[in-house]
Amino acid sequence: MKLILAPMEGVVDFKMRQLLTYIGGYDLCVTEFVRVVETCLPDKVFYRFCPELLNQGYTLSGTPVRVQLLGQVAEALAENAIKAIKLGSHGIDLNFGCPAKTVNRSRGGAVLLKDPEHMYNVIKAVRDAVDDEHTVSAKIRLGFDDDSNSQEIVDAVVSAGANSIAIHARTKRDGYKPPAYWEKIPPLIKDKNINVVANGEIWQVEDAFRCQQRSGCVDLMLGRGALSQPDLAKKIKAKNNNEQYTDMKWEHILFYLVNSAIHKEASKDNLYFASRTKQWLSYLKRQYPQAITLFDEIRRLKDKNEVADVLNKYAKAPVV
Repeated sequence: MKLILAPMEGVVDFKMRQLLTYIGGYDLCVTEFVRVVETCLPDKVFYRFCPELLNQGYTLSGTPVRVQLLGQVAEALAENAIKAIKLGSHGIDLNFGCPAKTVNRSRGGAVLLKDPEHMYNVIKAVRDAVDDEHTVSAKIRLGFDDDSNSQEIVDAVVSAGANSIAIHARTKRDGYKPPAYWEKIPPLIKDKNINVVANGEIWQVEDAFRCQQRSGCVDLMLGRGALSQPDLAKKIKAKNNNEQYTDMKWEHILFYLVNSAIHKEASKDNLYFASRTKQWLSYLKRQYPQAITLFDEIRRLKDKNEVADVLNKYAKAPVV
């Protein structure tokens, strides 16, 4: 079993990747998408989205990171894929799943699910440009308005030569509304020679194993569930290996947060830590009711040190 930390635009940036991979359980991270239009982007753009490239493409805890590209111009995506690999990305991921209207209006993300032939051309251009030793993966949904062409979508990914496909088991129209239709994945991947990763609605350990059973996939991608339970990947791995595991306590989560790169590393904006902490609490409250009370306590604070002072009242270092 491999667990992948999902790309989540505006949520899982490199500091969050550092924090979650330090807690552990992940085999790979995929970056927020790097938007490609028609030109080869400068190195600084890749370093901004993926500072791990300065560490040979690994988080500080040693988890490999793969750059995700989003766009519609095959030649430009291929050129940027070559650059990302040269800079140290562990493969290339192509985004065909983003449901954002602003992205779709510029013919990026999920809107390309309407045109599997175009998807094929994009993936093949990138696959042909990148050395075989490097993985090319694609993240898709079951379709745009419905799943009537889902088989055509999967066939396009496979025939274009991708090594791996992550299937978010919902359409663009479904958005993030439950359920995820894991049971629709097996017919799509039957007899396909490609690694398949299932994604969507994995909030608890039990969800992970239900997803495996219904999707027929061994490997999983965790998104919002990873934020609601920072140790979810570790718990899944422990269950899979029949190992004992003690759930992370609330005070330990706060300790990791206030001592993480989210707070400790210099930010271009002093508001970053406060805004990201509030954002994360909105996910944590699903699993930890204490998050609701804490959010109310810091909701009007903007300075990172003021927020950290509140967190430190409740944070406690775990006993190693």
